[in-house]
Amino acid sequence: MKKSGDYITGVLLQPKILFSLLTLIILGVTLQSYFMPASHYGPYIFTHYNNFIIFKQSFWHLIQNKDLYGIYREEYWDLYKYSPTFALFMAPIAVLPNFVGFLIWNLLNGLLLFYSIYKFPFKTNKTNLYALLFILIEAITSLQNSQSNCLIAALIILAYIFMEKKNIPVATFFVMLSVFIKPFGLVAFALFILYPDKLKTILYSILWFIVLFALPALIIGPGHLITQYKSWMAVLAADHEAAYGISVMGWLYTWFGLTISKNIILAIGGLLFCAPLLMFSSYKNETFKRLLLASVLVWVVIFNHMAESPTFIICVAGVSIWYFCQEYKKENLALLLFALLFTVLSPTDLFPLFIREKYFQAYAVKAVPCILIWLKIQYDLFKISPGNQTPNPTSDK
Repeated sequence: MKKSGDYITGVLLQPKILFSLLTLIILGVTLQSYFMPASHYGPYIFTHYNNFIIFKQSFWHLIQNKDLYGIYREEYWDLYKYSPTFALFMAPIAVLPNFVGFLIWNLLNGLLLFYSIYKFPFKTNKTNLYALLFILIEAITSLQNSQSNCLIAALIILAYIFMEKKNIPVATFFVMLSVFIKPFGLVAFALFILYPDKLKTILYSILWFIVLFALPALIIGPGHLITQYKSWMAVLAADHEAAYGISVMGWLYTWFGLTISKNIILAIGGLLFCAPLLMFSSYKNETFKRLLLASVLVWVVIFNHMAESPTFIICVAGVSIWYFCQEYKKENLALLLFALLFTVLSPTDLFPLFIREKYFQAYAVKAVPCILIWLKIQYDLFKISPGNQTPNPTSDK
């Protein structure tokens, strides 16, 4: 006789049921955010889904030849910090009413991420379900803020999946697209080092860069486009000096009072990230490749001085892949539970507000488990034996 847990797992593993439930969750999150009270700052009123409004308005600013990176307090709080290409891609959503566009935006972000984890080559389908459940709360946190981070994580994971299928054009497009949303997607190009046909990979990457870079010129012309890119670079440069974020930099500053140059920390982090790539004989090892993917996803967040709580869905997706692509180890489970408690659940009502504000936010607590896990990932990469492993079965997914 089947246990009730096995029956529930079997039901959830049916794609139609699983993705219908995930769609309902995203709908609920969107409704909650859409109907939350607006915030008042002096004469200005800003919705709780302010980030979506920034993305939507960027398209109209683009086609009107306005500076994408200017201050538009009558429309939204904060600044637009994405590429002109991203603004152009918002066109199909920008023309829709706010709620409809917001819902489609969240569905695109959430379902694409869930699909990438669902299709990931874990050992069993049940493992894919556990990995999905682990990222669910963090995904909700990101979607509540109408952020693009779920989309970034999905593009990087899908790039890995398509490289495994030897589909270089699609894989390189996904990574380059992530770069034109947030430049830290550049780190994902490290994954391509593990695969043959490097010349083909380079050529396709150059092709997609040219296409994505120049595409808005069809609407606004080359001169205006170059001006927009100059403004984008200026905003990114100003951001670099602005804050420490929930990151390694923020942890060192808030815990130890260290004000080390961000460039030095990035350089050290980059060297530590690249060190396992010297293990050329491990490139064909399936676990090595999956752990490097996990390392990429965690690295781009913990070494991002502008990382916020909603950014951590990228990191948590990496933690999920790291844990579930390996055999059970007590120390890994302890780190996973540590991340669940202090990364995933730390912004929730599980903890009183004064603890969240006075301790968790003030001391970048959300980043600490992920920093430890990233160091463990790097250690695990060095411990892997060279050689090829038989890919995990995924034919029934």
